[in-house]
Amino acid sequence: MHTRTPLADLLGTDDFVGRHIGPTALEQAHMLSVLGVDSVESLLAQTVPASIRMQGALPLPASRTVESVLGELRELASRNHRRTSLIGQGYYGTITPPVIQRNVLENPAWYTAYTPYQPEISQGRLETLLNFQTMIGELTGFPLANASLLDEATAAAEAMTMARRTSKVTGDRFMVHHDTHPQTIAVLRTRAEPIGVEIVVGEVVGGIDAAAPDTFDGCFGVLLSLPTSSGAMPDWRSTIDQAHAAGAVVVVATDLLACVLATPPGQLGADIAIGSSQRFGVPMGFGGPHAAFIATSDALARSLPGRLVGVSTDTEGRPALRLALQTREQHIRREKATSNICTAQVLLANMAGLYASWHGPEGLTRIAERVHRLTSLAAAALTASGATLRNDSWFDTLSVRCDATAVVAAGHAAGLDLRLLDAATVAFSFDETTTLATVHAVLALFGAAAGSDEVDGLPSDGLGSRRTDQFLTQSVFSRLHTETEMMRYLRRLADKDLALDRTMIPLGSCTMKLNAAAEMMPVTWPEFADVHPYAPLDETAGYREMISQLEQMMVAVTGYDAVSLQPNAGSQGEFAGLLAIRAYHRSRGDHDRTVCLIPSSAHGTNAASAVMAGLRVVVVACDEQGNIDMTDLAARAAAAGEQLAAAMVTYPSTHGVFEEGITDICRIVHEHGGQVYVDGANLNALVGLARPGAFGADVSHLNLHKTFCIPHGGGGPGVGPVAVRAHLAPFLPGHPLADEQLVGPVSAAPFGSAGILPISWVYVALMGAEGLRAATVTAILSANYLAARLNDAFPVLYTGAQGRVGHECILDLRPITKATGVTVDDVAKRLMDYGFHAPTMSFPVSGTLMIEPTESETLHELDRFCDAMLGIRAEIERVADGEWPLETSPLRMAPHTAEELLGSWDRPYSREVGAYPVAAARVSKYFPPVSRIDAAFGDRHLVCNCEPLEAYTDAH
Repeated sequence: MHTRTPLADLLGTDDFVGRHIGPTALEQAHMLSVLGVDSVESLLAQTVPASIRMQGALPLPASRTVESVLGELRELASRNHRRTSLIGQGYYGTITPPVIQRNVLENPAWYTAYTPYQPEISQGRLETLLNFQTMIGELTGFPLANASLLDEATAAAEAMTMARRTSKVTGDRFMVHHDTHPQTIAVLRTRAEPIGVEIVVGEVVGGIDAAAPDTFDGCFGVLLSLPTSSGAMPDWRSTIDQAHAAGAVVVVATDLLACVLATPPGQLGADIAIGSSQRFGVPMGFGGPHAAFIATSDALARSLPGRLVGVSTDTEGRPALRLALQTREQHIRREKATSNICTAQVLLANMAGLYASWHGPEGLTRIAERVHRLTSLAAAALTASGATLRNDSWFDTLSVRCDATAVVAAGHAAGLDLRLLDAATVAFSFDETTTLATVHAVLALFGAAAGSDEVDGLPSDGLGSRRTDQFLTQSVFSRLHTETEMMRYLRRLADKDLALDRTMIPLGSCTMKLNAAAEMMPVTWPEFADVHPYAPLDETAGYREMISQLEQMMVAVTGYDAVSLQPNAGSQGEFAGLLAIRAYHRSRGDHDRTVCLIPSSAHGTNAASAVMAGLRVVVVACDEQGNIDMTDLAARAAAAGEQLAAAMVTYPSTHGVFEEGITDICRIVHEHGGQVYVDGANLNALVGLARPGAFGADVSHLNLHKTFCIPHGGGGPGVGPVAVRAHLAPFLPGHPLADEQLVGPVSAAPFGSAGILPISWVYVALMGAEGLRAATVTAILSANYLAARLNDAFPVLYTGAQGRVGHECILDLRPITKATGVTVDDVAKRLMDYGFHAPTMSFPVSGTLMIEPTESETLHELDRFCDAMLGIRAEIERVADGEWPLETSPLRMAPHTAEELLGSWDRPYSREVGAYPVAAARVSKYFPPVSRIDAAFGDRHLVCNCEPLEAYTDAH
């Protein structure tokens, strides 16, 4: 007999929670049986300490349908009433080429990839990053650029500390030209004060008049701008010479589109150039994310912050790309690192570099000339009408003396946003999207009119020193101007890489979970994408309401009292949290509280951030089980006494377990007057189960690009909100162009990378309280399932008091390495032949692999990974038994390229073993494009840009 389904069930729509979580209820029952427990609640009782467990559900609504959630967000977006933005100030209208939007920004092959620490399976995005570096170097006039930074203001701060490291001047003064973007000056002040740097904002005369002889005395560095914030285009050569004579390192903040026409900073004699690539095809997004850049000379390469892509070779001698000079980075050098930055802006850097390839030097020149011509047209008309311009040179921005408040108000009425410089000056900036009609509308505000569409009556074109050299002569900037060629190029690059669209990425401490299409869709809505970060409040009501709601979602999840979404990376959230602790102590007169206790197992970013915040790192030991040594912690806290500022702990720990003593850790630190910073990197194991703000912590940063589904983008973007208890709330980062706080900003925009915040808002709204808890429980279940299946072959190094792991587990390969010589690197590379990205290698313990499956992987995928690991274990046994010599085994020869497998073959194993180690590999085989890469060769022979066009021609 047919059973009638209740109408209520038929009216219900798709279950997003069931789409996000991989294992079905039946599969979870099987996984529990493997673990020998009867329910997930029984597993949790063995995993999460009862002392920290939440009572009841998260204070969040229930899960909702995709249609309902996106409908509500559409309504919020509709409240962002957009005028034409002419505010400039580092953010400009731009046109994203549809071929790049569809094939990169909206393509999971690009946005779900991880940082390219496994270069053999990352050659596609490494190539586009190399193109980005080449573009930056060519346009700024330097031989070397890194693979992006977080935003322009952060890049300026990184350049400041780089100048301090490399200058021979022993003074602590850093001079900043007064006509620098105010958000940049504000971030510089935030970064400078804790490390004892004095920011001196002053007028430096450029052009014919050199600076006064003593202007730069005691300055280790100088920051100039080209163009300046008000739009001038000074010839800085004499100023740069004067600064160099005083021993200062010269940094120039520049605009890439201006560099197309004007003499770039490198040719003016500067040492470092910084800026943003936003106007190269990346929407404003209410402040981000955008790829900033830093470029310099070869001599300063080893002081360069952030990631650097370089050319090396693989074992067959073929050119191959990888991240160069990694010994500079925080995950290795900890408190001695050049920077605490571990998130870059790879996805946005790729878009900007591809924008340059799409347009080429001729197209970029046409865009730049058009922008400059329209600006000159406005300058001529204003001058003819009797208006006074503040500057006699310009690229895209004019500053006009007038009744500023009245003109800005008139602009609003006409649908135009202008920038209020001061009571007597208005500025406006033109960009790629500016039309003649917009120019005429702007002129009408000043009572001026363009006599013709050509520029007449000006003594010069306003640009100052023009560029005369050729640039972007490399083939990648000349052969991708048709959509067919660009589309196929992007497909070829994507095919070289392994991302979540192909396979599970089991990286421990990285939380490579599903980035659902429904979450990603709002990012490209114009109502979110095309909003200037300093737009008037009446234009951004929807954005601000969405942000406020997301802040409250994070408060509900964490148990804290206040949240700032401004930090645009986890590292910046760490920094902001530590600044809050520092400012809190200082507000109470406790200026001597500068000691920060950090466990030996902590991520290197913790130590680097503490040093940036002006704190002194004291390392706390861990015991043999990987837990913080409570005796050592108590002793170190007591020894610090009234100098104790904070303790930083990760929870669950970096060893993959829920430490039973977390509440005791908080108590000990508090007893000595310190604050407890809980690193939120592993929050995916806590959501819905425990809240740091409720079990004793004072502050945490979160990673929206881990726990809350913002994609990793191949190495960025990220968002690192900082959450605090009430007593620290006054010390959250402020912003000079929004709400002033006791602590300055850590990002250029008031809400950081606001353009991707809708992703996390949608995720939380779709999952609801029960769905979020179910995701956490499933992540813990999946990790314990993997640990149980693999423990006999690869012992799990650390477990909790009842033999369970948290949401990740560490496999100990050290006994295998000692017995056979097979290393974690061998296993990582061999996994590529099985179609997998490697787990995290040698962190937090050298010679181990850390695995985090997340809740999104199905039982089938979990088992496929286990089968791959067990297959590798069987191969290790063949090495141990002497059947295969280690050096010519498939482990040491991995990964295997198609070219190798089709070539001559003299190895002790068959081609089939190399290519298809398991039958499942035949179904959807991924062939790495290169074999194992020689990283040391690339560091010894540093090449970090593309070949010129003639090299490509010769090779073909």
